[in-house]
Amino acid sequence: MKSVIVSSVLPLALAMSATAMLPATASAGERDKQFFQSVEGKWVGPGEIVAGKYKGTKFTCTFTGSTPELKVGMTLDGSCRVGVFTQQMTATVEHKGRGGYKGSFMGGSSGNGLDIVAGNVVDTRKVVFAINRNQLNGVMQARIPDDQSMVVTVSVKVDKQVVPVIGMNLKRVDGAPVGKLAKN
Repeated sequence: MKSVIVSSVLPLALAMSATAMLPATASAGERDKQFFQSVEGKWVGPGEIVAGKYKGTKFTCTFTGSTPELKVGMTLDGSCRVGVFTQQMTATVEHKGRGGYKGSFMGGSSGNGLDIVAGNVVDTRKVVFAINRNQLNGVMQARIPDDQSMVVTVSVKVDKQVVPVIGMNLKRVDGAPVGKLAKN
């Protein structure tokens, strides 16, 4: 039962968290870059499935965020653990011209994951992304209330209502000030 969560529900949540850490409008280039830079580094924290069949399932994630040198975007790489099960998680998003930000989580919908189909950097502290896989549509939101924490919420569309499904509270563990991290 727990392995089902790790292989299907948890990747959705994590994809969104990873995606949440990625901005999305070309016209606000500096704002986007500031957001991406603010998620560079190492993040660790708990999460919980807050709705649906696996409601109450808790997990812990560890991610490393990095930004490409010549493009606007981000890669978030790491893993999440539910009990004794660990699942590798990778999400990548980058600006694709007029198409805005596009990306994938765990290989996208052609693999075992989700497609990042749209998004918007609201300001230097918040991003919202649209995610998709077959008939599943959702939204991931990431807020960075201060330089040391990030709150990620993943919601899915059920009928005509958007329902929160996953919540995560990540803390920065690398100790480096935001925007002062070395590029990979």
